[in-house]
Amino acid sequence: MNRKFADQFFKYLVSVVALSSVLALGAIVLFVFFQGSRTFFTATAPAVRLVPQRIADLTVNGERYVNHSAFIHLPDGTSHVTVTFPFAGEEQVFEFMFDAAERDPQRALRFMRGGAGLLFEEYREDFIGNITYPEAYVFTVSWPAAIAALEPRLHIILPEPPYNFFSFITGTEWRPTILKLYGILPMIVASIMAAFGAILLGVPLALLCAVFLSEFLPNRFSSIVRSGVELLAGIPSVVYGFFGLMVIVPAVRNFFDIPAGNTLLSAIIVLSLMILPTVTTIAETSLRAVPRSVREASLALGASQMQTAWRVVLPHANSGVIAGIILGMSRAVGETMAVILVAGNSPQLVASPLESVRTLTATIALEMGYAAGRHSEMLFSIGVVLFSMILILNSIILWLRRRMETA
Repeated sequence: MNRKFADQFFKYLVSVVALSSVLALGAIVLFVFFQGSRTFFTATAPAVRLVPQRIADLTVNGERYVNHSAFIHLPDGTSHVTVTFPFAGEEQVFEFMFDAAERDPQRALRFMRGGAGLLFEEYREDFIGNITYPEAYVFTVSWPAAIAALEPRLHIILPEPPYNFFSFITGTEWRPTILKLYGILPMIVASIMAAFGAILLGVPLALLCAVFLSEFLPNRFSSIVRSGVELLAGIPSVVYGFFGLMVIVPAVRNFFDIPAGNTLLSAIIVLSLMILPTVTTIAETSLRAVPRSVREASLALGASQMQTAWRVVLPHANSGVIAGIILGMSRAVGETMAVILVAGNSPQLVASPLESVRTLTATIALEMGYAAGRHSEMLFSIGVVLFSMILILNSIILWLRRRMETA
């Protein structure tokens, strides 16, 4: 009875843990997809927002704000804004209108004077204060004071409209802070080139190592080498990055006589070294799982040991080998720290592997710490693109595997 109860208990426990894990993973994926897609359908805010600076007593459309230092969120659909506050012994009045349908941020605001609406350049010509446009969708209005550091300022933050998905995928400029441009095509190309370069360089070496360990090296030595390879697979990526920064980057710089060795080629070499232990371990395990009778049949027909290894054993283990390649490619596409240290981190389209690049993962890691608003949402969108890329690449490899098995 106790044994039956224990079996039932562990059965339900395992079911609950498995279901919870699946639900948690699904919730994470849905959250990332939601955060990454909302920027293409919604604006950053429903209306204009104001941020007062060194203005202690402020009245906006009849509502008073005292010592307010955070965002002043205006009601949805607000198109006319009147701001008043005491300064230099008199009441300052600042008035503007916002056109939500206008896509050009410099034409979306019309500053009011004498009942007429004037554009940014027209209004500031004889305005007593100073109106600047420090970045896209942001206007800063300041009033002169005896000391520049004491000038009262009012920051007008316009809502950014939904970003165009086509511009996001095909854009070549990534300038998120000033111009609000979010083109990730250079980073997509860099990620694909780095991953495929690592696969082309690392997978053949990994297969050679796996065949040598499983087919030619005696067991007493292969177990020692296998332990070393498995140890290499567990080394943190930042260690590979430091090795690349101290050894590979100077070597690339000196060999090709270029100003800096932080290039796409350096990233490819480091990534190939990182995926080498993973692919080798999985491929060697798959090769050892091939029945001994297959080898004996090949040798009995007159094939040499080399012919047996490459033409009989390796094709029988192609499922495991392809699984290792998929894991290696996923690691190469998703690698972050090592690439940050050796790739140079310049978001540009390159025509040569001797130029600096930035990958998708590097962009997320470098900018997530200070990103806010639309910029932060775009980093989530990069995560969605990265997830989709890995899914597509894995699907292509699995399709090729099925074709190979059918052939």
